[in-house]
Amino acid sequence: MRHFLTLKDFSKAELLEMIALAAKIKKQTKAHQFVPYLEHQTLGMIFEKSSTRTRVSFETGIYQLGGAGLFLSSRDIQLGRGEPMKDTARVISRMVDMVMIRTFEQSKLEEFATHSKVPVINGLTDSYHPVQLMTDYLTMVEFGKADTPVVAYIGDGNNMAHSWLMLASKLGFELRIATPAGYACDAEIVAEAEAFAKESGAKLRFGNDPVQAVTGCDVVTTDTWVSMGQEEEKEQRLKDFAGYMVDETLMGHAKSDAIFLHCLPAYREYEVSEETFEKHAEVIFTEAENRLHAQKGIMVWLDAKRSEEVGSRK
Repeated sequence: MRHFLTLKDFSKAELLEMIALAAKIKKQTKAHQFVPYLEHQTLGMIFEKSSTRTRVSFETGIYQLGGAGLFLSSRDIQLGRGEPMKDTARVISRMVDMVMIRTFEQSKLEEFATHSKVPVINGLTDSYHPVQLMTDYLTMVEFGKADTPVVAYIGDGNNMAHSWLMLASKLGFELRIATPAGYACDAEIVAEAEAFAKESGAKLRFGNDPVQAVTGCDVVTTDTWVSMGQEEEKEQRLKDFAGYMVDETLMGHAKSDAIFLHCLPAYREYEVSEETFEKHAEVIFTEAENRLHAQKGIMVWLDAKRSEEVGSRK
């Protein structure tokens, strides 16, 4: 059974297959050709963390593929109320065809997947946000920035930074990460990415200087400095991240045609200036829309792999 828990579980060829499939399905959608790739299938969507884009994109996506989405809040099911995760997985996966989980601990997601009879998709954990990175790369392809790009990530060494590390190390491009002191990426995840980079030829750079990271790059990206669950740290974080806002001065060090990506929600005048956000709004909101199409590509790919597995057992 193939799951979509982190990008490190896939080869470069497999990731590009999913991107190509997403691009194909997006083209069909724009032409109002709704191919029922997942006809009569049900996607169980488990949310321990709330989200606008994740719910709308997955629920719309499965509908456009001919199936139905079932929203399951942690307030509405037994998850976290004493029932073991493995029992929840064994029950739900007998009733639906695929599961998306948006939760806190990566270990919780992986335990669910271990006991699931159907593919499980990571809608976000504290460690990784792989569906967003597939979205970002699809956007890079569409804006002509996917051919040996240099990408600069500015900000917190969080789940987005970790996922950028996995994408770069698998696909073999250059990634520069600039974080404030004390906010570096997880050392174990960095070590894994560096091991993959030796095979792919990726260049992974780490430092504390945003200007050095951005200079001459093709893509600049960032994320909120205060993620869900970190509200009590807000004042301290705002002090620690002083000088890390992506604005026109910082973007001036990138290539003249560089694009800016943001996974949203964006907090203007914190991690990105109002001017920079609005200047790159077309890219950013195309990126937001691409959550829908990238995730459809992932779901169809996982279903195809499951069909191959079932077929090989006959």
